[in-house]
Amino acid sequence: MRRSDRLSQIIEIVQDGRLHLARDIAERLEVSVRTIYRDFDTLAASGIPIDGERGVGYMLREPVFLPPMNLSFTELEALHLGMSIVAEAADPELQEAAASLTRKIDNVATAKGSSPKNWGFGVYPFAQAKAGFKHMPTIRNAIRNREKLQIDYRSLDGRNSSRTIWPLQAEYWGRVWTLSTWCEERADFRAFRIDCITACDLAGAQFKDVPGRRLQDYLEKVDAEMGIGDQAT
Repeated sequence: MRRSDRLSQIIEIVQDGRLHLARDIAERLEVSVRTIYRDFDTLAASGIPIDGERGVGYMLREPVFLPPMNLSFTELEALHLGMSIVAEAADPELQEAAASLTRKIDNVATAKGSSPKNWGFGVYPFAQAKAGFKHMPTIRNAIRNREKLQIDYRSLDGRNSSRTIWPLQAEYWGRVWTLSTWCEERADFRAFRIDCITACDLAGAQFKDVPGRRLQDYLEKVDAEMGIGDQAT
């Protein structure tokens, strides 16, 4: 069996999310335990989210795989440009992920001898967009975990306020980011410019899925105010 085939089989074995012993995998694939140890080291080094250690067992964490695909040169340009923007403008976690993804793309992408490193893109982040990036890790985690945020906000006309909000979705508009929320103080939906948020902390409580306060409710309200629903024929 080729090593590449064996590595693929190992991934198939551990992607059920359970803990697997190296000796059981070795017996199944008819190789030595030491070979399986080396294979897991190779998979981990290549970026596959493997958890475990020798003598304990291995499991696949957060399995996300993309099937093999053919991309046009223009599609590769778009992907590379997008990763360049994220690497320059996003929070540290996304910067690292973008840099890692770009390296993976560059290592495997071929287009008639063209080097992805010479695609001619220069990315310079907008100052307004970058101003709010320090809050992005807190905001993204709060959206994921449905946690309330306590923010201090300075509006464009200079008014200061403190709000307890339910973060629903962050949006990028080309120059600035906004955060769509349910605002407890206003008992209504509100969108805040993230670069105008002067302080942002977890409020220490989670919010529930309350009808009338969900993201879908907010989007439907926006559509109604813009008259989008009335345009259907």
